[in-house]
Amino acid sequence: MSYLEEIQVKNLDHLGIVAGLIDEIGIVKIINNKLGIDVREKISAGTVVKSILINGLGFVSRPLYLFSQFFQDKAIEKLLGERIKPNYLNDDKIGRVMDELYKYGLNDIFIEVVLEVIKKFKIDLKYSHLDSTSFHLDGEYKREEDKEKQEEEKIIKERPILIKKGYSRDHRPDLKQCVLDLITSQDGDIPLFVRVGDGNESDKAVFGKVLVEFKKQIKFDSIMVCDSALYGQENLQLIQHLKWITRVPMTIKKAKELVQNIEVEEVKDEDKEKRSDLNLESYTWKEEIVTYGGIKQTWLIVLSEKRQKSDLEKLEKQLSQEEKKSQKFLKEIQSEEFEHPQAARYKLKAINKKLRLLEIKEVELIETYSKKKEKIYKMISLIIKKDEEISRKTKEAGKFILATNLVEENKLEASEILITYKNQQSTERGFRFLKDPLFFTDSFFVEKPERIETMLFLMSLCLLIYNLGQRELRNCLKRVKKGINNQVGKVTLRPTLRWIFQCFQGIHYVILNGVKQIVNLTEERRFILSLLPASCQRYYL
Repeated sequence: MSYLEEIQVKNLDHLGIVAGLIDEIGIVKIINNKLGIDVREKISAGTVVKSILINGLGFVSRPLYLFSQFFQDKAIEKLLGERIKPNYLNDDKIGRVMDELYKYGLNDIFIEVVLEVIKKFKIDLKYSHLDSTSFHLDGEYKREEDKEKQEEEKIIKERPILIKKGYSRDHRPDLKQCVLDLITSQDGDIPLFVRVGDGNESDKAVFGKVLVEFKKQIKFDSIMVCDSALYGQENLQLIQHLKWITRVPMTIKKAKELVQNIEVEEVKDEDKEKRSDLNLESYTWKEEIVTYGGIKQTWLIVLSEKRQKSDLEKLEKQLSQEEKKSQKFLKEIQSEEFEHPQAARYKLKAINKKLRLLEIKEVELIETYSKKKEKIYKMISLIIKKDEEISRKTKEAGKFILATNLVEENKLEASEILITYKNQQSTERGFRFLKDPLFFTDSFFVEKPERIETMLFLMSLCLLIYNLGQRELRNCLKRVKKGINNQVGKVTLRPTLRWIFQCFQGIHYVILNGVKQIVNLTEERRFILSLLPASCQRYYL
């Protein structure tokens, strides 16, 4: 055997970090305890799930039917265990494990993983955030019509989801879709609860039920934060025993009145520095006690200077566009000949329905004759501004209302309510991660709704692992008070885990004459590893 034939070089890169986080959480053990281990199989269900998660966080756009190819040049025995070969991870094996996961109960498995993370990593659950998004899908996904005509079900459904058209957050109304509800912690954006719903599902119809189910599953005294889809009399009654902060929709009469008539308080000089420290210097507000849906609440009417400026600019632009549009309408209606006065007024009414800030008003209806000596009517009209509507929009500019049922002895500071709601982007960051083109969202090649649900469950586990790793890294950097260089060479205490993954490209697992070693492990990489859990370090050191 030649010297070169005694060398094996496999890529390890950042995958050891991913594998270490999976080990630290104990995902393989949890899956194997749930699904069992068959001694006749070469690879356990837990290890298959681990391989899928490593593949998912490998940031290569390869669907699962190319799965074994992903591991061809990777240190698979280092990552998954001795004697594990890439061909063990074929699509038949992966499909069987996905079906077993679905059959056991995706929600039960996810909750157990989450509880382990909360306990082991001491996740702060004072605030949790709920939001939803949609995933568009190709394919027919036909199901029997009678299955759609079912009685009202529990929020955790016993039937597969319905893949169908609905309100598309991806702006693809032409495609069928499913909906993903996600609850995350404010501490590190850790996913706490995931639920996959029908493609035509309404947030208003399910958000209250989702929160109730979440509190049953995870018994922590968390304050739930949600957007205006939660705010409705039926939902408020449903969650009256929970603590919540949400946005009040401007369709509610009381909200419209307050935004129009109330003046937010001027900021006192002694409060300006405090608000600046909280990054709230551009916000002013006023509190009101309101009873709505039978629930006593604090309403915080907030004015954002930045948003006010943006809203007023949009209003000015809308007014300019309508002026151009109304001039065309005016020319059109004044040049038209009508057989009856009613026809002219009907046309005017139809035109005014297309305008919001302006109105074309009838000045005079002239009776005259056409060239054919037939009696006709011509309308003289002019354009006027809808001063009341413009004034209303001007007063509303930059204002919104936040509501909470935390009143009296449980009362929160107004600044805390606002800061907490601003952190609602916690779930939005999760959705951006799940929809990243480098992630395996494109792996939605599966034809069964059950597999779609399982895929989203696995993707959500990837999000949990990624955000947990990022949280641990940032917390450690904060403790040691030492930063690392980011993409542009500036020192930061809040690097993204994706940047760390890029920093670990080019690390290899080398076997030379039977001796195993890791190469290209620089001092910077060793320092980063020292900030991560011990399970991550074992793959490199």
